Amino acid sequence: MSTDRLAGDAAPAPEEADPSSPEPAGTGAGAPGDLGAPATAGTDPDQAPGDRSEAAPAGADPDQAPGDRSEGDAAGADRNDAGAAAAAGQGGADESGAPGAGANSHGARGTDGEQPPAGEADGPGTGEQAPSAGQGTSGAGSGQGSGNAEAPGPGEASDGVGAGAPTSAGQDASGGAAEGSGGGDKGRRSAAAEALAAAVRAVESGERSAASFFNDAPAARPAAPAAPAAPRERARAAAPTSAPAPVRPSSARPARGPGAEIPGSGDVREVLAAGGAPETLAGKVAETLGEHAAEALREDPWQLLAVPGVRPDQADGFARSLLGPACEPGDERRALALTGWLLERAALEGHTALESSALCDALAKASVPDPDEALRTAIAEGVVLVFQDALDTPAGARPRAAEDEDAEQPVRVLLGLDRYALAEESLADGLARLASTFAPAQDGEAPVGDAEWEGAAAAAPSASAAELIRTVAAHGLVTHSGGEAARAEPAALVAAARAMGLRAYAAAHTEDGRRRLAATLSEAPGTGPDAGPEAGPEAGPDAGPEAGPDAGPEAGPDAGPEAASAAVTVAGLLADADGPGRDEEGALALDLLAVLDAPQLDVETAAMLVESLPDGARLVLSGDPGVLWSAGPGRVFADLVAARRCPQVVSRTPDPGPIGELVSGIGIGELSQVEAPGKEVVIVPVRDAGEAVHRTVQLVADSVPRAIGVPPEQTQVITPGHGGAAGTRALNAALKDRLNPGPGRFGGFDPGDRVAYTPAPGRTVPGTVVSADAEGLRLDCAGTPVVVPREEVGELVRHGWALTAHQAAGARWPAAVVVLPGDATAGLTRAWVYTAFGRGERHLSVVHGADAALPRAVAEIPFKDRTTRLRALLQAQVPPAPTG
Repeated sequence: MSTDRLAGDAAPAPEEADPSSPEPAGTGAGAPGDLGAPATAGTDPDQAPGDRSEAAPAGADPDQAPGDRSEGDAAGADRNDAGAAAAAGQGGADESGAPGAGANSHGARGTDGEQPPAGEADGPGTGEQAPSAGQGTSGAGSGQGSGNAEAPGPGEASDGVGAGAPTSAGQDASGGAAEGSGGGDKGRRSAAAEALAAAVRAVESGERSAASFFNDAPAARPAAPAAPAAPRERARAAAPTSAPAPVRPSSARPARGPGAEIPGSGDVREVLAAGGAPETLAGKVAETLGEHAAEALREDPWQLLAVPGVRPDQADGFARSLLGPACEPGDERRALALTGWLLERAALEGHTALESSALCDALAKASVPDPDEALRTAIAEGVVLVFQDALDTPAGARPRAAEDEDAEQPVRVLLGLDRYALAEESLADGLARLASTFAPAQDGEAPVGDAEWEGAAAAAPSASAAELIRTVAAHGLVTHSGGEAARAEPAALVAAARAMGLRAYAAAHTEDGRRRLAATLSEAPGTGPDAGPEAGPEAGPDAGPEAGPDAGPEAGPDAGPEAASAAVTVAGLLADADGPGRDEEGALALDLLAVLDAPQLDVETAAMLVESLPDGARLVLSGDPGVLWSAGPGRVFADLVAARRCPQVVSRTPDPGPIGELVSGIGIGELSQVEAPGKEVVIVPVRDAGEAVHRTVQLVADSVPRAIGVPPEQTQVITPGHGGAAGTRALNAALKDRLNPGPGRFGGFDPGDRVAYTPAPGRTVPGTVVSADAEGLRLDCAGTPVVVPREEVGELVRHGWALTAHQAAGARWPAAVVVLPGDATAGLTRAWVYTAFGRGERHLSVVHGADAALPRAVAEIPFKDRTTRLRALLQAQVPPAPTG
């Protein structure tokens, strides 16, 4: 790789911005315990690291993801933050994966990337999250926000392999995704959550033993259907040819009354004034707690923790003002609110549960006098659910003798919120259903449709694609791993299935991924105009070899509409905006679904997706195991692979070129120099953050266009976090000044600005500002016109010349410039570097100021762990996958 600066010797780097620049009026820090202005959403977006008082909460960005932080993420709150909630030392937030139909649009939000290193003193999560169905709004059930209350680091988590089950009823959580992730009446738990809480109380009272819940026989599943033999493709109406109408994002916010005020804000304003809190919080409080928010706050002042941006010390100050001498650290309401708040913060870091000991330690650090009693109360009240996961047998341990069979198996006790518990259990049930879809063929009996599938495998473009097709032919659930080049293999599978007349679709995480997938499908045999539903039996076994390489040209230009209809996004599929639509039972009308970018699936999105699949459908989860995990809680793809409960196909197709060679080495922990004769990879060393910003602007605006031929609009800058002197805010400001200077008259934006639009948690859609009017900010997102309402621009839109790695995951650009400032090294992991370096197709420039931290992260820090239950649930429900 080249270490030459593409631009040659550049001018001296400009001086860095003064890190102690004053905050705008009205955003100054208040005294500890005083909510003051810091709890509002107007904190300076360009504030430098450390430029905050203890009471001023930082902003959890709507386009960041759990845990991927660096010291640069310690900047102040951004006015664009959907729920400014991170405390000092925590970065912005990237939301959870895109919700589909019925999803709560205010999903988990957290700092961009992964978990903090094990042993890090700060809490398990940051950011904010709106209440979900079943959580309730009593400060205990919906405590949110961020703060400095310490909580356990992820290093205390373990995989918990073994029979995992809740110590309560409701193990069969089929359908739980809708309950756990959808909206609902505030203050009301779901029926499943009530059953779980009742079971916990039964155990504690001695009415039933915990073992009885583990030993109950699961409900018998219907007999596995045979593989479908006849084509079942349904013709779809032709898409309209007229220009699409502008998309107006749906909002989960309550309807506003006269003067655009949320109902109930007037009464809330009075309560806030009585508690010494700023009245500007009234709208957020009413939006979060509902129209009876004033009464709720009077009864339980700590419910203020549910409001984005409020920290425990601020809620304590508010409670002291309202309750006077009756406000005590041991108040049960405070303990309940803190318990829920800590678990919400953990979800923002990707955890779906926490070990009970870790949660006790966190409560103790938050000055709760009796953490054990607080947890018992939280369990009894249904604020949290308790689970037991069997622990792995240590390597080299003596096998259990027959007489030890009755001995108690070691377990770890986990606590979690019902929202994520129901989603995780629903997902496990759905995956178990799919894994048992096709019964093994009896001796001497050939599987139905075997000849068709074998013909398709024989015509596959590669050996790995053939292996994938043969595996999917006999199984309902399959994982597929590989890099960027391996994406052609699930595309070949979908093309082959459609040629057999099956309703097959491929779903990507982003719109960019969908377009690339559609292009791959258009080149695959079997996606031409004659390969649709009418091609059913005629395109079967006899059409295999003939439909192979020789079918390529005919499947080219004319294959566009057919390929486009087969390629969808996960969000569009769940929202019924893309794909086949639903059948009369509400299930997706398809026979096979291949999900690419599967590591980006959070547990709630995955649960909704699996629950939407009909009986008899096949599911392939495909992705690169080296990339960052989902923005939301869970590690679905990694847990499914680790559980080994379904066949796993590993691609043998390498990524080509110097960038592919570099990224492949990073994936196995090696950061080696690669030959780049065409300057495909260039290293630009810098001394400090100021020089990093200067060099980045120079690369994007001059060097890359001149030397590589990639214009600025096709070059993406990627940096570890939003805050700091070389975070996205600083870089976007510098890039705007150079590439599209203007006064920012439309809420900080001008026509021609590149933006990152966040229509839903975990989804970042690149776009360009077109104009603005009374309706809002008008964007062009890859040809789709979008109108963002004025009141939501600050939360949903930010400048997009520079993104975080989590925002960029699932998309690629002709050129990428990765910025590694020295103050961001604490958040670097192998997964972060792997993801960021792999975003460039033709060229990669690395603005390198991290010194030895970069190779150390690649070699020693593969990822930041998450505490989840899916692996244990799968191992308890699904028999091991056959090997060999």
